[in-house]
Amino acid sequence: MFVLNDTPIAPSDLAARLDRVLTEPAAHRYGLHMQNAGAALSALLYLRAQNAGVFPIHASLPPETAREMAQAAGCDVMLSDGLKQTALPQTGTAPRGGVLVQMSSGTTGAAKVITRTWAEIAAEVESYAAFFTASAAMTPVIACPVTHSYGLIAGVFVALHRGHVPVVLDSLNPKYILRRLRETDQPLLYTSPAMLHTLARLLPAEQRLYAANTSGTVLPEAWFQLIRARTTYLFQQYGCSEAGCVAINQDLQNPYDVGQPLPHVSLTAGRTGTPDAIRITIAGQTIDTGDLGRLNDSGMLVFTARADDMINVAGLNVYPQDIEKTVMALPGVSDAVAFRLPNPHSGARAGLLYSGTASEDSIRQACRAALAGYQQPALIRHLPALPRQANGKISRREIAAKFTPETADA
Repeated sequence: MFVLNDTPIAPSDLAARLDRVLTEPAAHRYGLHMQNAGAALSALLYLRAQNAGVFPIHASLPPETAREMAQAAGCDVMLSDGLKQTALPQTGTAPRGGVLVQMSSGTTGAAKVITRTWAEIAAEVESYAAFFTASAAMTPVIACPVTHSYGLIAGVFVALHRGHVPVVLDSLNPKYILRRLRETDQPLLYTSPAMLHTLARLLPAEQRLYAANTSGTVLPEAWFQLIRARTTYLFQQYGCSEAGCVAINQDLQNPYDVGQPLPHVSLTAGRTGTPDAIRITIAGQTIDTGDLGRLNDSGMLVFTARADDMINVAGLNVYPQDIEKTVMALPGVSDAVAFRLPNPHSGARAGLLYSGTASEDSIRQACRAALAGYQQPALIRHLPALPRQANGKISRREIAAKFTPETADA
């Protein structure tokens, strides 16, 4: 059982119809593309129970685009509204069932097809639920796509595993989300960082969010300060597309403290204050996340930066967060991002964009006082607002391409 917006839905109501129309579902991989969100999630839960292969596709995508994506993901059947089945040509005879298929975010390059077995996902769900004790009595309210692992696995699957009835919201109207949170007992909100920031700004002064979980990016400092002040219980989870969630912080007080490793994974990173590659070993496979971080004395994973965001200045490492934290501490700065600029002498230098009322001169003075010479931004540019994505992430590569002096806007 789950609730879609205000309507309780029993997935078993659709199961009898699926039993009639699907032949040997465990032998197939289905591209699941439905406008009816309740039917889509019910069908996904049914296909999981049948050990079928499933590739959930966001309803907003055009049918032809969804079909092309499903075919590229190895699906041999498209399942759409009205339980319509469309055969998708595939070569080879490799098994297609028993897996959840998803696409990586593509924020660091082309999106990749990620395939994980239902057994691997069940292990993640069990580990997540057993470890994340702070949320055990809370009711998940999922205001993010359940076509992605954050909403689907951490939100829906964990809730059902615990015997909760998850509330799935496909309306992203902030006022509606706040109303549904008020109507839910001990609600734990799963949503994007940007929506969490919006909700924190909209809350009346005397109200607080009961509990919220954030994922996908380290919260920008200004967002974190507001959200932390307006939320009673604030959690952070960390992971990657290939492994799912691998760490959880059950009391987020610093946005870079992304979590303690879950029991089903082994995680390595830097030690004693020196960042190094974050690598995950799970089910005998080692995954390089592309992130840099360190494990502190309590075993907390502290995120430093994406490895490809690090700025190498004549052999010295500059981490964007060190510049950003210095600048964000200034009054009159509401947001900041540091990025790599090419330099003919040192190989690279740091650039900085910021928003707020502070002057560029005050930014420079603060950086000179707090940072080493090689950390100083070679370019500082004020913008009315930084180009963050809906989830709060920012592409430093795109910023560098636009604001490198040779190509910067006049």
